[in-house]
Amino acid sequence: MNQKTINLAIEHLSNDLKLKKIIDNHSKPNFKKNNDYYNSLAKSIIYQQLSGRVANVIHNRFLDIFRDRKPSPDITISISEKELKNIGLSKQKTNYIKDLSRYFIEKENTINFKLMNDDEIRNELISIKGIGHWTIDMFLMFTMLKPNILPTGDLGIKKGFKKLFNLKDLPDEQYMLKKSKPWEPYRTIACCYLWRLVDDEDFW
Repeated sequence: MNQKTINLAIEHLSNDLKLKKIIDNHSKPNFKKNNDYYNSLAKSIIYQQLSGRVANVIHNRFLDIFRDRKPSPDITISISEKELKNIGLSKQKTNYIKDLSRYFIEKENTINFKLMNDDEIRNELISIKGIGHWTIDMFLMFTMLKPNILPTGDLGIKKGFKKLFNLKDLPDEQYMLKKSKPWEPYRTIACCYLWRLVDDEDFW
């Protein structure tokens, strides 16, 4: 996502006065081009159901296992469960990452996500054990750099909505979709500010 898109997004999102207060008090989000689909999805699995800060620590330990900190499915598949457990991965997440590794080994270079639309990517990835809607949302946001993704299942985003709109309880999906409608087509960027609103700076 280039700087021009981010600037257009900020200009558009600033029309929401509640969101504008957050935008004015935080730096612009930074999106880096990432063609390493395997590592991106492995990272998403590690981040599942954890705070950004805790997940960031475990992910860095995972990277440290590999030469040049570049994970590959061939090497990951050979790492023992004990070693992955020692860096903080649960047995379930260890199995998920192993399944992800097998998927990429079997597919090799036959998958090109750049040629797929959002729905095609979702349908392809949902078939992998351990890859759910949240993980796919993170992949679309931070790897494919899609500007209009709203991860309604993310706890940090739910907390962000609750704080932004002064709610008593966490919102449901319908509420979030309705309230975020004016943010389109830049909901990905809006989410970055919602994460910052609840002090989860290491959201990704």
